[in-house]
Amino acid sequence: MNTEAEPLTFKIYGMDCAEEVATLKRELRPLVDGEEQLAFDILNAKLIIEAGALISPEEVIQAVSRTGMRAEVWQDDTGQQSDAGFWQQHGRSVLTVASGLFGSLGFVYHVNIAGSIVGALGSEGMGVAEEGVPPLAVLLYLGGIITGVWQVFPKAWRAAVNMRPDINLLMTIAVVGAAAIGEWFEAATVAFLFSVSLVLESWSVGRARRAIAALMELAPQVARVRDADGVETEVPPEQVAVGTIFIVRPGEKIPLDGQVTRGESDVNQAPITGESVPVEKTSGSEIFAGTINGDGSLEIECTKRADDSTLAHIIRMVGQAQSRRAPSEKWVEKFARIYTPVVMAIAAAILLVPPLLFGGDWFEWLYRALVLLVIACPCALVISTPVSVVASLAAAARNGVLIKGGIFVEAPAHLKAIAMDKTGTLTEGKPAVIDVVPLSGHDETELLQRAAALESQSNHPLARAIVAAANERNIEIPAADEFEIIQGKGATGRIDGTPFWLGSHRYLEERKQETPEVHEQLEAMQQAGRTVVVVGNDTHVCGFITMADTLRPTASETLLQLRHAGIEHLVMLTGDNQGTADAIASEVGIDEVHAELLPADKVTAVESLVEKYHQVAMVGDGVNDAPALARATLGIAMGAAGSDAAIETADVALMADDLSKLPWLIHHSRHTLTVIRQNIIFSLAVKAIFVVLTFAGYASLWAAIAADMGASLLVIFNGLRLLRGN
Repeated sequence: MNTEAEPLTFKIYGMDCAEEVATLKRELRPLVDGEEQLAFDILNAKLIIEAGALISPEEVIQAVSRTGMRAEVWQDDTGQQSDAGFWQQHGRSVLTVASGLFGSLGFVYHVNIAGSIVGALGSEGMGVAEEGVPPLAVLLYLGGIITGVWQVFPKAWRAAVNMRPDINLLMTIAVVGAAAIGEWFEAATVAFLFSVSLVLESWSVGRARRAIAALMELAPQVARVRDADGVETEVPPEQVAVGTIFIVRPGEKIPLDGQVTRGESDVNQAPITGESVPVEKTSGSEIFAGTINGDGSLEIECTKRADDSTLAHIIRMVGQAQSRRAPSEKWVEKFARIYTPVVMAIAAAILLVPPLLFGGDWFEWLYRALVLLVIACPCALVISTPVSVVASLAAAARNGVLIKGGIFVEAPAHLKAIAMDKTGTLTEGKPAVIDVVPLSGHDETELLQRAAALESQSNHPLARAIVAAANERNIEIPAADEFEIIQGKGATGRIDGTPFWLGSHRYLEERKQETPEVHEQLEAMQQAGRTVVVVGNDTHVCGFITMADTLRPTASETLLQLRHAGIEHLVMLTGDNQGTADAIASEVGIDEVHAELLPADKVTAVESLVEKYHQVAMVGDGVNDAPALARATLGIAMGAAGSDAAIETADVALMADDLSKLPWLIHHSRHTLTVIRQNIIFSLAVKAIFVVLTFAGYASLWAAIAADMGASLLVIFNGLRLLRGN
């Protein structure tokens, strides 16, 4: 028994979606005294049983095996590498392709023998003979059916044995029923479409799992540590103890969280905090693993172990948030729990009650029972949702919106609030020159020329922005002699023999060239969210160049359209400073601003929004956004410029970074929901009518077959209308 304080953790092979989670809960719940003892991480295929549950690992492994899945005790390297063979990784996709191929070949051969599509469909339901389906076509259809339900049938069998009907049992009954009455093409089509929907779901989970590996690659594999004798050695970050001094050279990734003890440099923190410009780091500054060092060398004291770093917490939060956000069961699956046993009970009653109690003719009431089973065969109902969803996914992809599975098609229609990252989402994600303010008799051209000369040898984002601005104005950039970088402060050099310098407000103060008027101007610019570069010489300040991250051209119009689409609350979540965030928010009309946030703060903010508005989307592009994307009801990533982790973690990716696709996505989702509801209502209405006719004795088996096939075709054609994407 698990009487120790440590929880039990297992790797579950075959746990790819919410359906498997529900199955595991049903099997394990009685053994652990309540569902609250169980936690599932679908991304990593992990099961955690909380400490104190009175169950042994062997009992868990046996219970999981009864579901058709396999469990083994979690090892540190279990989740890092997969020992699954080709079939375990790709078997479902291979079977789906085979199902479609067999079904297509069967239909083509059938049409060729019958002479026309109408002739082929007319022979359905007439058995296997000269007037029915050709034997070879039946074999091909049968191949499509078997490969389509190969991985579904065992689940359907367990559902039947346990008296818990689910979508697998519903689909299997539909396929077997259609085949039993000779509707071979319809049976093969249902098997293939359902298999496609399962592949889509499994694919989206696999992509998210690979995102975890991408996150791990952010931190370098080695840390350069210095011992008490001053000797430097390279070791894995996992072996670095808290308090150890490690060294990061210019341009290198930082392997661990720590505090700078020596050196100055600008560090690109965008992967962790989302800040749009590098942050100056000096002695005493906090450093995050996964960030990128600038031009200076840093000595850093490790403050957290590798498995406790900010980056490690991000990785864990992605998995935890995904596992908490278990998808709700589809309506059809819930309906099947009632629909299937009720239909079977009614059919049995029609067969038995009249002959036994009222002396009715057994053949007549058997025929009526068969008619009821045929018309109740849920082919149209089962087809209605996957066809509509696949068409919706295809239309969205053509419009530059990647939706990762059918479960996320419906979510945009219900959104009440949207949280957005600033850098790279509302803005372009790179600084641009906003104002050129010459002083002391200089003009704008002179100021930009001298700044560009000093910055032309730097790869700093601010330097690139200044050089780009000079090039746009066709300003000739002279060479700077005796160029020197002042680490963490600025640069100096001679232009045409005259010394000039360039740097931050702090560097200006150090040079003691600041006047009260200049100080006041700089403070006002910085409070407005501008980054200011000061240019001067040995005698005076030549002027300022202000820069800021620029808005995407469509940002303001998109937010207005979102309000028209019914979004009640728009929020900005950013790691940037409050002044910059407020300036951007006021320009585009954001309702609520949260600035200077770390990834955990963004998750907290999203959780608060979910608690208040229930249906909340998070839009972001960076690694720092990944946990919040996972925690939101719907995660939406900027696909062109976004990080791999954000794109893979999100449920939806805007592949062209086109914000205007957000309102389009909401309207497309609502249109999809409308079509799905039309299909469900229509298929159920047809069945209801024929149930009444069956009781009254006016329905024939052939009419029931025609109605069922007709309903299936109509819901397919109605669902395919979504391919137009409007």
